[in-house]
Amino acid sequence: MRMIIRIAAYLALTALPGLWTCALAQADRSEVRAGNRKFSKDNYKEAEIDYRRALVKDSLSVAGSYNLASSLYRQEDYEGAGKALEKIDKFAPQTPHAADYHYNAGDVALARKDYAAAVKAFRESLLLNPGDLDAKENYIYAKKMLENQQNQQNQQQDQNQDQQNQQDQQNQQDQQNQQDQQQQDQQKDRQQDKQDQQQQEEREQQISPQQARQMLNAIQAKEKETQDKVKREEAERLKSRQKEKNW
Repeated sequence: MRMIIRIAAYLALTALPGLWTCALAQADRSEVRAGNRKFSKDNYKEAEIDYRRALVKDSLSVAGSYNLASSLYRQEDYEGAGKALEKIDKFAPQTPHAADYHYNAGDVALARKDYAAAVKAFRESLLLNPGDLDAKENYIYAKKMLENQQNQQNQQQDQNQDQQNQQDQQNQQDQQNQQDQQQQDQQKDRQQDKQDQQQQEEREQQISPQQARQMLNAIQAKEKETQDKVKREEAERLKSRQKEKNW
């Protein structure tokens, strides 16, 4: 796999009819050429400045955006390079540099680990230039990396599913354990109630006849005392009514 970003010379922008006038298309010529000279000397930052100046003059400059992306790529600003190429994704494929545009887009996608986009870009480049060995090598590499990425994602999904299944099983087991514990507690409570009742019955059965007579006598005495009290109260009320009548 060869990561070779490509730079375009000043593009024949007038080959894109209906986009802008020829005079406007010439506005960025000097800045693009100046940037190309600096790019060829590996002065990528200075080249970037010239390409940005070209875009200030003509924001639709395909050469300016294309070569700006190349300079940013060499500075390992892959996000910036990708954005620069996106600005001309409707125009660059119509130029003589379309194969190189797709190639560079593939290289940027590789650097960003967007392997699906890289495969697509290198495929487009090879359709336009089937003899490009670098594009073919990068296409094969991108496909392999995409397969690896998809396999890893599938493995991760399988692991996540296994973990979820284990968690579900654990939750079910915990719920079953809780229900079993509740049933055990209820059974213990019933057994305790039964034991308490049996003990009460045993205590009642253990009372001797003498104790039973004493308890009965005490109850009868209490009842007689209550009856006597009621009779006295009734007598008092009758006496009170009689006095009121005599008076």
